[in-house]
Amino acid sequence: MAKNKSVYVCGDCGSEYAKWQGQCNDCKEWNTLSRLSIESASISTRRKGFSGQLEKTRSLAEVSTTDLPRLNTGMEEFDRVLGGGLVPGSTILISGNPGAGKSTLLTQIMCQLAVQYPALYVTGEESLAQLAMRAKRLQLPLVDLKVMAQTNVEAIVTVWEELKPQLLVIDSIQVMHLDDVDSAPGGVSQVRESASVLIQHAKKTNTVLLVVGHVTKEGNLAGPRVLEHMIDCFIMLEGDQDSRYRTLRSSKNRFGAINELGIFAMTEKGLMEVSNPSAIFLSRAEAPAPGSIVMVVWEGTRPLLVEAQALVDSSVLGNPRRVAVGFEQNRLAMLLAVLHRHGGLEVGDQDVFVNAVGGIRVAETSSDLALLLAIISSFQNKPLPRDMICFGEVGLSGEIRPVPNGQERIREAAKHGFTRAIIPAANLPKQAISGMSVIGVGRLIDALDAIEE
Repeated sequence: MAKNKSVYVCGDCGSEYAKWQGQCNDCKEWNTLSRLSIESASISTRRKGFSGQLEKTRSLAEVSTTDLPRLNTGMEEFDRVLGGGLVPGSTILISGNPGAGKSTLLTQIMCQLAVQYPALYVTGEESLAQLAMRAKRLQLPLVDLKVMAQTNVEAIVTVWEELKPQLLVIDSIQVMHLDDVDSAPGGVSQVRESASVLIQHAKKTNTVLLVVGHVTKEGNLAGPRVLEHMIDCFIMLEGDQDSRYRTLRSSKNRFGAINELGIFAMTEKGLMEVSNPSAIFLSRAEAPAPGSIVMVVWEGTRPLLVEAQALVDSSVLGNPRRVAVGFEQNRLAMLLAVLHRHGGLEVGDQDVFVNAVGGIRVAETSSDLALLLAIISSFQNKPLPRDMICFGEVGLSGEIRPVPNGQERIREAAKHGFTRAIIPAANLPKQAISGMSVIGVGRLIDALDAIEE
């Protein structure tokens, strides 16, 4: 009988120690070590790396660079987030809040792909009857998809070798467990070791592995942080439960662009693609209102038109509030200081509220100019022209800095009927765009003069 070996693993960085200690020496976090008990014989057999079987050393020129054909899921938005489709041998981690639609999305994809490729859906949280009820409610083809209710990783691997599927879903990784790991399912050790076995087998068999991961109350991925390093693609399904729209965003992708955004609508027949996402974020009131302007943000590989709203009101508090929904709070405070210093507009005694319509999160700095113009419009109670868009980064000295893909942003706005644009002077197109009057500004004061015209 093999002798058991105990190690202590950090849940954040994955460092191992022979004995327990309060602080991890590598990541400096406290109380993140947990005990991992495994058989010594299984250590050498299981831990062969996440890339499958270890190979001999070769020259880089000898490595084949033949691109593997991607598997199209039938959902253009989902393929866009993945970088063009599913890559054989890759591991995709899908996370999101409870009720966001993770299982619904995977059920739709697997039922459609099972018609062409052998597929297996492993659920550890639902019964097979619940899975079948969901598929029937969504009116999906049921014949070709193989399903299994199992939480033991060894049993899953055994069935995996028998059926030899090209696509495999694990729902979810937090309920999977190995027999030789001495901890409860969902613990750091179990999640780490279970994911390691599944990912290694997926690389070895060239199988597309889709794994569902839960989130904590703070919205972060539950389990060890090292799980994000082991997988190839990490996507988040976001959306409020009272909203019909869901956003799919990639935060890590070894086979495509990161921060790519896909928009879906939750309907009776499941998640449906939104072909024109800009229309969601442009649901403006018919009458012009102060504090509203349309900006063009760049999400992944495409531009999106988003309405930015601002409300400036007299404060009854000694410390006026600064509330940002969909924008970064600290950046709003910085822009207000720039507005005071270089724009000559003092809002220190005013409550300032800013919002991105549609529930989208804007992390790009190209929204700086739009935010300032919306704040000025609300403060002066003067509506901005409805056919005007703007974008640009605002520096601390009041300069308007250029942003990437400026011409593509202008063309996208022209497609939606906008005729005026206030952009950085460095982003001025070399050739005139039909139906679009473009104003280039180099300083914040120039942008203020442009909206007065």
